[in-house]
Amino acid sequence: MNNLLFLSKIFFSILLLSSTINAIELNWEHNYENALATAKKEHKMVYLFIGADRCTHCERFKEQTLSNKDLIKDMKEDYILLYMSRDQHDIPNRFEKYGVPFHYFLTSEGKIIAEVQGSRELEGWYDVLDEIDLISE
Repeated sequence: MNNLLFLSKIFFSILLLSSTINAIELNWEHNYENALATAKKEHKMVYLFIGADRCTHCERFKEQTLSNKDLIKDMKEDYILLYMSRDQHDIPNRFEKYGVPFHYFLTSEGKIIAEVQGSRELEGWYDVLDEIDLISE
């Protein structure tokens, strides 16, 4: 019984460490106004990911999709990455806080270009990004 408890603690620690590493690579902004200011300065759009602290679909999206290094590189070229948890951050009222994960693509002025709900696997997320490119042209 003690071995099982010990192994489960090790597994949980590795899982926590890997999600922490992924979060560091993404360099998420957590303040809406700061994200817009940075987007204006860098001539980029804003990708707003709204999640929750205990959201299975949010975690799955982070693990299956946002853990891909090529995707992270591609997104950082075009977007300021903004993550807001409905449990921790002051999300502006115009954004949906329930039914997470919710994804918004914004201009640097805060105009919503597109909104997407739910989790996507890697290839599906690249399809979303392609659609956003077409819309924003």
